[in-house]
Amino acid sequence: MLRLPDTLLSQLLAEDVPHGDLTTHLLGVKDAPARMSFAARGHMVVACVEEAARIIELAGGSVLLHCRSGDSLPDRSPILEADGPAEALLAAWKVAQNLVESASGIAGAVRAMVEAAQKGGGASVACTRKSFPGTRAIALKAVAAGGGVAHRLGLSDSILVFPEHRAFLQGDLSAHMLRLRREVPEKKLVAEVCSRDEALILADAGVDVLQLEKFPPQEVAELALALRMMGQPPVLAVAGGVNPGNAEAYVRAGAQVLVTSAPYWAKPSDVQVRIYPA
Repeated sequence: MLRLPDTLLSQLLAEDVPHGDLTTHLLGVKDAPARMSFAARGHMVVACVEEAARIIELAGGSVLLHCRSGDSLPDRSPILEADGPAEALLAAWKVAQNLVESASGIAGAVRAMVEAAQKGGGASVACTRKSFPGTRAIALKAVAAGGGVAHRLGLSDSILVFPEHRAFLQGDLSAHMLRLRREVPEKKLVAEVCSRDEALILADAGVDVLQLEKFPPQEVAELALALRMMGQPPVLAVAGGVNPGNAEAYVRAGAQVLVTSAPYWAKPSDVQVRIYPA
């Protein structure tokens, strides 16, 4: 399972506690033995609990985890318990809580999409790189916890030829695709298309995956039928407006990959936190 590095977690902690906890210091309770518990408030698919535990440890506490990222928790299920000086637990409290709540909201939204896709026969749910800037590592762990995969980690790891790229190309598209395949034979060639005609042209040019931008399910089904006549038709990925409400229809139409960024903006889950003297 993906583990986020201590450098990132330390940055999150330092952002909230750059020079110590002034309130705890002035009250003179920083060394008081304390205990903290996290529990689910409502059903949730939990994510980044390992990182929440590590944040508490970095602050000076010790943690007992009751679940793992990806677990589906009923209401009131325990998530973690922590012990340590009040200063440590109070410092880590909101950072750890916010991380679990936000990441679990993403994981729950991905899980809903995965379950909807399974009703249609199953398809990969691939989340894009359009997460809020600076949060990609957290978002990717949450996506994995929900049962999804990364669509692209960034511009450096995969080939996706957009119409904006093709605007600069001259001559036969097949020649350009053949050159890409020769340059990086271990990579899949993916092309985004906005119409049936573009899709057929790029399929004939030899791409491995067609990313269908804002195609309704009926058009996906018609294109899938047309492409079946090819010896080895490209994989069909649908993007733009894909959600749990239409995921099943897209899969039944022939989509093998559901491309989405919607889970990144899901409502955070709700975590109940209690802190009290040990």
